[in-house]
Amino acid sequence: MDQLSAPVFNPFEPGFTDDPYPQYARLREHAPAHEHPLGFWFLAKYADVQAMLKSDQSVELSNLGPGRYRDMTEQLYGEITTPRLGGLSMLDRDPPTHTRLRKLVTKAFTPRAVSAIEADIAARVAARLDDIADAGSVDLVAALAFPLPFEVISRMLGMPETDHDRVRELAGVLAKSFEPGVDPELARRITEADLELAGIVREILRWKRDHPTDDLMSAMIAAEDNGDVLNTEELVAQVELIYLAGYHNTVNLIANGTLALLRNPDQLALLRADETLLDNAIDELLRFDVPTQALRRITLQPFVVGDVVIPAGAFVLTNLGSANRDEEFWGEDADKLRLDRDNARAHLSFGAGSRFCLGAALARMEGRLAIGGLVRRFGGLQLDGDVRWNGRVNLRGPETLPISV
Repeated sequence: MDQLSAPVFNPFEPGFTDDPYPQYARLREHAPAHEHPLGFWFLAKYADVQAMLKSDQSVELSNLGPGRYRDMTEQLYGEITTPRLGGLSMLDRDPPTHTRLRKLVTKAFTPRAVSAIEADIAARVAARLDDIADAGSVDLVAALAFPLPFEVISRMLGMPETDHDRVRELAGVLAKSFEPGVDPELARRITEADLELAGIVREILRWKRDHPTDDLMSAMIAAEDNGDVLNTEELVAQVELIYLAGYHNTVNLIANGTLALLRNPDQLALLRADETLLDNAIDELLRFDVPTQALRRITLQPFVVGDVVIPAGAFVLTNLGSANRDEEFWGEDADKLRLDRDNARAHLSFGAGSRFCLGAALARMEGRLAIGGLVRRFGGLQLDGDVRWNGRVNLRGPETLPISV
């Protein structure tokens, strides 16, 4: 296939947000590393995505070189900056700032802090499953997949009484900053939501300084490393980031994972027959339908992919969803759900390298308790209508998932 007829990444293809994986397969075969007409680069294969994520590339948009993508970003936002969290979150900063922020946040976000709330999460799951049992048929997103992670991350952070509905609404708008798009009106709404949510978090932090408790927000305020602490605006950005990442990804893990099991009854039966598979099953579900489809990088030096050279200053979309289905790494059954897959944990759904997701252990725990609880309790679990997808390209998952038990 010549360069002119080779496919390009097209998230606007009909049906893409319902099922992007056929397009990813075509791209892996015909255009695994290509420059999009809008000026960014796309990587589709496991080895290339992993290499890019583990390399010392940038995430800061200020490192974009001149070209169509930089021009488009300037037109949307008026400057070259990340359109959320003031560009101060560790997700949006390079070393040494990223290293410093992550080190301070890690002091609060410890494995001990995560494991300490397992009993609380299990109790919340049990209560939600009781409600599902009483109802008989529900939308799983509304009944479990959405409220559980929202409650858990709010509890971990130690969110005081506030307008939780408004916070959730603002976070939903802000999450769209992770989506590709060229809509000036959406860009304006994202900026406004960011400013309003930052103001709410700033007030909560002011209250927390006077009322510290045993929670993540208090621990982040107190975190110190050789005299270094997070300033107020850095704290605001990290709290917003943890809040966003702490529930959006887990919503999709629970919903996507449950749907995958319902669409693969042989694997659902396998899990019921051997519950020791549950930990590995969660990783296979993360591989099979990743909650966040792609991560960005900006090249600081030319990056070679086979016979293709991505220049310095390029915006690169590393596609985790495609990498997790790459036959060259996973074998001929890469498109099949297999809960006993030996290397399931090698998925890239939490990234790779120094930016590996800080909340991976928490997401796995919530997935294990929620999905394991559903499978264990409801022998008659089945789909009860059509799935409606949320229409998102990156944070892709069901908007509604009707089930009966």
